[in-house]
Amino acid sequence: RKTPAMFDSLLRPSQIRTNNDAGLLRLIACVCMCIDHAGKMLFPGLTWMRLVGRLAFPLFAYGIAVGAAMTKNPTRYLSRVMALALIPQPLYAVALDHTVIAMYDVPFTQNPLLAAWNFYIESWHTPSILLSLFLGLAILLCLREKKVVLAIGIYVLCERFTGTLDYGVEGIRLILLFYVFLEHPFIALPAVTLYMLAWAHSGYGYPFFGVQFGMRIYALPAAMLACLPIRRQTRTPRWLNYGFYPAHLLILLILEQLPMF
Repeated sequence: RKTPAMFDSLLRPSQIRTNNDAGLLRLIACVCMCIDHAGKMLFPGLTWMRLVGRLAFPLFAYGIAVGAAMTKNPTRYLSRVMALALIPQPLYAVALDHTVIAMYDVPFTQNPLLAAWNFYIESWHTPSILLSLFLGLAILLCLREKKVVLAIGIYVLCERFTGTLDYGVEGIRLILLFYVFLEHPFIALPAVTLYMLAWAHSGYGYPFFGVQFGMRIYALPAAMLACLPIRRQTRTPRWLNYGFYPAHLLILLILEQLPMF
């Protein structure tokens, strides 16, 4: 039996009717992420930098949704995101101060290979945002190929380990929400906005109109950026897709060692 057309469009959108300018959104997300990390590493007293950084994850989440729908080679796309999640993980742990004592259990002077392996494995106590994006992408590609049981299995794992994931399972849900409404911009905007408001309402410290929200309330403009039906396309250099993340962490780590900081 054929699945209903509406259900098919949810599992595998054939076109993007929300924001088509993935290059521009990626560029904005990278800039916001860099500002966020610079705020944490170099200017911890400047809270506004961390607030600007809240825009990054929703924009990356939207990019993953668009990529999952449009890629012509799902396996290669998934492999690239997986490599990007795996390779820079120790750099992320060191740069963003997520190191644990266990990373240094094996002295490099005694056994360099075992020490390097231990350092890498133990750095996964706090995974980077890239693991969340990878898992979200894996679920979407399973849905796209109608491997619903496998998609549900991965999602259940995300639920189980939500406390370990950056942005938790809530971030995975945001990726899914963007994906299912790629062909429906006028549903996407209110749906994503309400979801992000509810997500931000789980925190506190930032009151608006007498209601307490967490820092994620500042991510709300990303919903509008993602859901606007923009058709233009901005060209960005290829290295920006996969090279910016480790490069900006390395540069910030070097700057952090300078006396002025």
